[in-house]
Amino acid sequence: MEDIFYKRLKLNDIEFSLFDRFNRHQNVTRCWRKENGEWLVKDIAFTEQWGEKEYHFLVGCLKNTILTDGAVLGAFCNSHLVGFASVERLPLGPMQEYVQLSSIHTSHESRGKGIGKVLFNMACAIAKEFGAAKLYISSHSSEETQAFYRAMGCIEAKEYNSKFVEEEPYDCQLEYVL
Repeated sequence: MEDIFYKRLKLNDIEFSLFDRFNRHQNVTRCWRKENGEWLVKDIAFTEQWGEKEYHFLVGCLKNTILTDGAVLGAFCNSHLVGFASVERLPLGPMQEYVQLSSIHTSHESRGKGIGKVLFNMACAIAKEFGAAKLYISSHSSEETQAFYRAMGCIEAKEYNSKFVEEEPYDCQLEYVL
């Protein structure tokens, strides 16, 4: 097995070329949906594949995270990015107890190796550094993504952030108690 190393990225690390070999591909067949107050798994199929436009947008978002005192983490194998996560510093919620896990992704060919788990745990440590009591996650609703978050111990958010719900109405709003 190849060695994976992890590091907190700096602003100058976040460039389009960082994602040259990153493959954000996902064949989704089933998604979670909340109907009449109950969560159900529905047959909803689509393929998600990021292209140049999505990576350029991502670079801007990740740079903004660092410029607003948040943190971006990277997982590397043979000097190539195979996973990343970002944590925003801005406190959320009426009690200001949340910070947002704004992204966590593992490249398609590197999934199932524990990279996401390590990045999630690193993000939790950063959130604690930021003084948060909980992580807030507006998460993709695919069955596989939700299985990952449930395995990590995430639960449905006690307080939904209306901005995130409006931006991504099919996302599952989750939290993780630190």
